[in-house]
Amino acid sequence: MIIPHPLLGPCDAQEFTYLGDASLIARPDGMAEGAADAFYDYLYLRDNPAGLHRELWYHEQGDRSWLVVTRNTLTHEIVTVELARDVARAEGRGR
Repeated sequence: MIIPHPLLGPCDAQEFTYLGDASLIARPDGMAEGAADAFYDYLYLRDNPAGLHRELWYHEQGDRSWLVVTRNTLTHEIVTVELARDVARAEGRGR
């Protein structure tokens, strides 16, 4: 599978490490009320969808960037690839 890196262009998926659901960007506040329940949900309750899914990929053998890849899990077609920092900033989680 070829991942079209937004900065480097096409890269083989073997250069990357798959790190799971991109919703992991939204880490709960450990100091908030109900933090234990929020972290339980964050760590253990995940969807395993068939179809479009946003995933975190780490470019371990390249520029060490984190990417959010929207991919069809049935066909492996990659729909979009974004830098994770840009996604986090757009969703109000980045600095």
